[in-house]
Amino acid sequence: MIIQGMTVSVSPDTSPLKVPPLRALACVHGAARLHHLGVIRATGADAASFLQGQLTQDVLTMAVGETRLAAFCSAKGRVQATFQVVKRLDADGQAEFLLICSRELAAATSKRLAMFVMRAKAKLSDASEAFAIFGVTGDAIDKIAADADLARPGGQFSENSLVVLPPAAGLPRTLLVTTAATPCEVAATSATPPDTHNWLWLEVMSGIARVTSATVDAFVPQMLNYESLNGVNFKKGCYPGQEVVARSQFRGTLKRRAYCVASAAALAEGDEVFGPADADQACGTVVLAAKAPGDDESGFNAIVSMQVSAAAGGGLTAKSPGGTALTVLPLPYILLDDV
Repeated sequence: MIIQGMTVSVSPDTSPLKVPPLRALACVHGAARLHHLGVIRATGADAASFLQGQLTQDVLTMAVGETRLAAFCSAKGRVQATFQVVKRLDADGQAEFLLICSRELAAATSKRLAMFVMRAKAKLSDASEAFAIFGVTGDAIDKIAADADLARPGGQFSENSLVVLPPAAGLPRTLLVTTAATPCEVAATSATPPDTHNWLWLEVMSGIARVTSATVDAFVPQMLNYESLNGVNFKKGCYPGQEVVARSQFRGTLKRRAYCVASAAALAEGDEVFGPADADQACGTVVLAAKAPGDDESGFNAIVSMQVSAAAGGGLTAKSPGGTALTVLPLPYILLDDV
């Protein structure tokens, strides 16, 4: 898919995921304001090299208009925040980076990143109030791309950026990040605009975990499948926690992975997951959860980071041993083999 000179490789979503019927999915075609997402802005001549030394992703090789998945880790390799990193040009034609993350983490994470700037010519700020973020899905994507004036020649500055994401449940997804006073007419005029809950459900069904305040410092990137989602570059050089992340990848089998699950009852980020092998010890944690579109019988879905052996064994429950039953669903992407 090419938008505003941006080429994004998106793997087809061909997995046999159990999803609501098409009449229920009709409600996720459109644009919804996503108040749960925030933006950290990185500017300055050294912004790229600074982020290169802080994130799991190779930022230096990003092209203008490109987006990549990344994580920011502690010295122990535990994920503090996850990002969709977007490179674009500012009003003066200089490169800047937008780090889209959970809004509740934006302020604290930007302050923590700023602590490491030292003498670098880079500025980090919580820009969540400066941008409006819309989730755009399905049939609305072509219309919103035209309405948002995304095709300015020569890659020049636009107040709108369209971030192409991997599809979920067979539906294409994008994020519209804008500073415009009226971001996009389709957001208000779409016949069936999705609400935030439906977008969250698509986020869950994509299998791409986003860290929230409930799960900060709980996982190394591989526990979220980030190495299989090109969210970790093992050749880019040092960053906080790099040795731990590399050791997890190359010195032993990965014991925890992220999985999509279904449940008849509500789940929440941070809920513990239990298996029949050990009723006293949790085998996993809910990373992201959402209600499925449709009526009250549609159920709930979640991304759970858990022990590989527990996922294969079945009999999983959430919140307590013998609690809410969970069914493991196929992931919409292929996990890379352990090295």
